[in-house]
Amino acid sequence: MNNMSISKLLKFLPIAFTVSVFVVFLSSCSYKQNQAYFERNSREVEAGVKADNYQPIEYKVKAGDILQVRNLQSIKLITDDASSTGTTGSAPSGGGSASAGLEYQVDNDGAIAVPVIGRVPVAGLSKLEIAKKLDGLYRKNVLKNPIIDVKIINLKVTLMGEVKKPGNYPLLNDETTLMEMLGEAGGLTDKGNEKKVRIVRGGGLQSKQTIEVDLSDVASLSNPTTIMQNQDIIYVEQNRRAIRNEKLQNITTIAQPALLMLNTALIILTLRK
Repeated sequence: MNNMSISKLLKFLPIAFTVSVFVVFLSSCSYKQNQAYFERNSREVEAGVKADNYQPIEYKVKAGDILQVRNLQSIKLITDDASSTGTTGSAPSGGGSASAGLEYQVDNDGAIAVPVIGRVPVAGLSKLEIAKKLDGLYRKNVLKNPIIDVKIINLKVTLMGEVKKPGNYPLLNDETTLMEMLGEAGGLTDKGNEKKVRIVRGGGLQSKQTIEVDLSDVASLSNPTTIMQNQDIIYVEQNRRAIRNEKLQNITTIAQPALLMLNTALIILTLRK
């Protein structure tokens, strides 16, 4: 290798080092960019809302929802009628066993088709209101002393970030708490920051709210705002140690090629001497 080649190599090294540093900077920012999505509505953080002032929003059924209906007195009183009447339309989707009840999807017109009774408008009603409505209709036309139970089985909560099993989880029970949902996901990973758990509420609406929860604070866990609602997104941040280790690992990984080139250049210069 002649002196001109060595000179070109030495000129290239600072450029390579600068590029490496720039890439490291971008890598360190990637986590912050991901975090920023969950901080856009920081002005609407509800962590400090007092329990006395907060009223949980009762979910109202809409078109596309799937209802599970059963008679707690005797499920057969509904399933036998369903098989004998041949009701069509949005009647049972076929999901679930007899003991679990029958499933009905709410049509675009906001109604479901139930055995014997026919089409029943349910859009805009809570599941308790639907249960009372079906109870009255069955009591009047078919059954004696029915006890109708209704569940909405397509509601969900999404868990992201530093949880052991991220993904979508069904929201089947009323008053499901944040801790219960985290338990479903296996809890936090070793990288999770228990002091920075965010609940993004509002689904696809622009009026989203971000609720910050400190799991080490017992008072925050009893706050009613942490009761789960449909389409809530739970995001667990990384703790400082994990962020620091990740940055160090990125720097080490990306700096290795630059160090290798520098060592190569030094060896060549040594041999030339």
